[in-house]
Amino acid sequence: MAEHQQQSQRQDQHPRSHQVVKAATAATAGGSLLVLSGLILVGTVIALTVVTPLFVIFSPVLVPAVIAVALIVAGFLASGGFGVAAVTVLSWIYRYVTGRQPPGAEQLDQARMKLASKAREMKDRAEQFGQQHVSGGQGS
Repeated sequence: MAEHQQQSQRQDQHPRSHQVVKAATAATAGGSLLVLSGLILVGTVIALTVVTPLFVIFSPVLVPAVIAVALIVAGFLASGGFGVAAVTVLSWIYRYVTGRQPPGAEQLDQARMKLASKAREMKDRAEQFGQQHVSGGQGS
């Protein structure tokens, strides 16, 4: 019995010491990260105070340069995006024409059939309307 109690005491002490080591490690890591973030904040404030007068002096040059660079980057991104879209569309059209049934081809065929059917229906209506209008105009 005494042996059992000693084993349970050792097991209780082992998790406690393990928890203490975990807590100490966490506190050390958290403290060092906190100190590091403080140093970075101080460095940022010092750099900002040094660079702000330079920004004010060079702003007539920097602002248009930043705008020009932003427009150039936007132009290249838009050009690349439209190029990718064009290649994708051309690839889809090629697969559709060669009969490989790309995604959405079935929906396109259904829409085309619906549109053709409506066009025929409108043509018939127009012919009927034209015949009624012509025959109605001759009676007067």
